[in-house]
Amino acid sequence: MKKIVFIEPNPPDLHVYARMPLPRLGTIYLGTMLKQQGYDVTSYVESLGELDLEDVLKADAVGISAITSTSCRSYEIAKLVRKAGIPVFMGGPHVTYMAEEALEYCDYVVRGEADDMIIDFIHALERGGEGMEKVPGVSFKRDGKIIHNETPQLCKDLDVLPCPDYSILHNFGTEKGLKKFTIAPIMTSRGCPYDCSFCSVTSMFGRKYRFRSKEKVLDELAQVKDLGGNWVFFYDDNFIAHKRRTKELLRAMIENKLTPNWTAQVRVEVAKDQELMDLMKESGCHTVYIGLESINPETLEAYNKEQSVEDIENCIKTLHKNGIRIHGMFVLGSDMDTIETIDETVRFAKRNDLETIQFLILTPLPGTQTYRDLDRQGRIISKDWSLYDAHHVVFEPKQMTFYELQSNTIRATKEFYSVWQIAKRAARFDLFNVSLKAYGRNLVKKWSKKNQYFVDYTKALTKAGKRVEIAAKNTAEDVKEKYRKLELAGAIPQKTH
Repeated sequence: MKKIVFIEPNPPDLHVYARMPLPRLGTIYLGTMLKQQGYDVTSYVESLGELDLEDVLKADAVGISAITSTSCRSYEIAKLVRKAGIPVFMGGPHVTYMAEEALEYCDYVVRGEADDMIIDFIHALERGGEGMEKVPGVSFKRDGKIIHNETPQLCKDLDVLPCPDYSILHNFGTEKGLKKFTIAPIMTSRGCPYDCSFCSVTSMFGRKYRFRSKEKVLDELAQVKDLGGNWVFFYDDNFIAHKRRTKELLRAMIENKLTPNWTAQVRVEVAKDQELMDLMKESGCHTVYIGLESINPETLEAYNKEQSVEDIENCIKTLHKNGIRIHGMFVLGSDMDTIETIDETVRFAKRNDLETIQFLILTPLPGTQTYRDLDRQGRIISKDWSLYDAHHVVFEPKQMTFYELQSNTIRATKEFYSVWQIAKRAARFDLFNVSLKAYGRNLVKKWSKKNQYFVDYTKALTKAGKRVEIAAKNTAEDVKEKYRKLELAGAIPQKTH
């Protein structure tokens, strides 16, 4: 076995980050480790370029990454590759929690973090599966039975991970492919000490905060600089969870003159430390992504956010005072939320002058407390995973209808990215934000047009007093077909043009 291909499938729908595509680092780390062992490794990231199917089918083994929203496409690719007689293994958050489902489409599921066992796994694969039962974290079928090996330990020393070898990316550095990143990903830590109810990070990577040494991070920053990159996204779930360590890293970046424009995910606590604020700005921080989640105190408590609305407001003011832009993310649709909550949220976002936002619909991702609760209550209405992108209603809300949650989330997004909001930024000569808001406005218009079938579908069935019945394992095309049948049956008025 010499040639190994990794695939990261495309998301199923339009999304805000499409303008700045970047690979998830999991398959890049694993591919780099295998390349160092002498294997011929290629990694396909569909958001960066199309699959070369002829090349994929020359592989001796294919590994496919799957988050929940990409799992349907992951399964389709797996079926195609497996049909050609090539062993297929899958990894990522979705299949970690839905391993038995995934084994309907692939030969092996690698659950959890695979850094410490990927080489042992490939060696067992080379022996035709002999000894596979000794490799932690692997699920597979044998003699008609599903075997789940013991759960793997989390990678304790992240410094064992190599500096990512981006040359394994298909077409990287060629005229046809990606010469340099629009924005390059760098991971400095794993885990999160918090445990938000709708988030699968802690169940996947643990609550203990593990981090790489500043020397390793500086090596990667230097590599990005050598590749001609001048934007970095720190791929941590919470970049400032350990403030003392974050300050040490930022000081080292400044001392070594490795200060690209950078962005990262943080929590509202970031604004409570002025020294941290100063170091962030001096080291090149441009924008932070913050899970503000809600301006409804009851919802914040239900989400287990451990923050208040006052914390959120103070954070926004402090970041703006220090010249740092904010991408605010809100999750709408908790059992305490109403249409008025959505209205108040968009007013809050405009009043506090957030640069960009995402109004996301609460989504019960496998591996989360939200999924367990809603599944136990029988309120999950669809397990068509391609709809699990936080933009489609897939559960039964308590204080809104399906249609009210779906349509008002879209309306709120359009209101935030309105012409008036763009004009306000233009009046300040903030051309960067004018561009972002114009992009957001255009994107939500495209998304709404493409997904009007789904909005109309929820409206028709809500009006008829019925639940939105979407069978498990449907694809989005199946939903569209149901919509067409409803049109023909007269449940939805047929278009006359």
